[in-house]
Amino acid sequence: MRSQRIAEIEQYIYSHKTVTLDELCEVFQVSKNTIRRDIEEITKNPDIVKTYGGVMINSQTKKMLVSFTERNISRQDGKRRIAEEAAALVNDGDSIFIDSGTTTLYMLEYLKNKKITLLTNNIEVIVQAIPYENINLISLSGTLNRKTLSLTGNNAARLLSTYNVKKAFMAATGVTLENGATNSSPEETCIKEMAVKKSLEKYLLADSSKFGVVSLLTYSDVDDLTGIITDKQPDEDFCEYAAEHQVQIIVAD
Repeated sequence: MRSQRIAEIEQYIYSHKTVTLDELCEVFQVSKNTIRRDIEEITKNPDIVKTYGGVMINSQTKKMLVSFTERNISRQDGKRRIAEEAAALVNDGDSIFIDSGTTTLYMLEYLKNKKITLLTNNIEVIVQAIPYENINLISLSGTLNRKTLSLTGNNAARLLSTYNVKKAFMAATGVTLENGATNSSPEETCIKEMAVKKSLEKYLLADSSKFGVVSLLTYSDVDDLTGIITDKQPDEDFCEYAAEHQVQIIVAD
């Protein structure tokens, strides 16, 4: 089906950043005319732009798709404070989901003495949790995304759908009132959506740099969240909306 091929081509472009039309023809076994028609459709997405003889991710989106290591280095103090605040919401006996992300991974440091069931697709969290016998660790299956150090795809989402989770701790590339919590990785979105759907309480961990940023895919509206944990108070409009919709704003000191 053309719609499925277009989705696969789009994902290929996100993975490779810059590709030629000849390369796409070879990979997807279609003619150049077919690829040109597909590209006309794909470039309606502002994240993807045409170049001479091919297509590429635009410069703004490239900044959002920086590697896990680069993202982990930036704003570490604020991320640790947010993670500590999030971990304080977890009680013995809770079942929790920890999302992939450079803020959520710090939670394990503050959870290691609690008796919990932990579901995650975050490779760093999985490795950190191994020594702690008090943590019942459930690792989601999937395909390794080396940029985010996470397991991704429909298999992980299907496994997650079989569990009832008390609290989910989510990461996002950006968050706005209009677009909600957004994500730049198509492979991870189905997992994030399932985590929000299957969890009784949903907390977004987002430092102040994430507010006002819109990325490719929305996985949750703001009013579907239980709370947002951040390092600075959001602007007045955001806070008013959150209060009206019973979304708790927690500012980590």
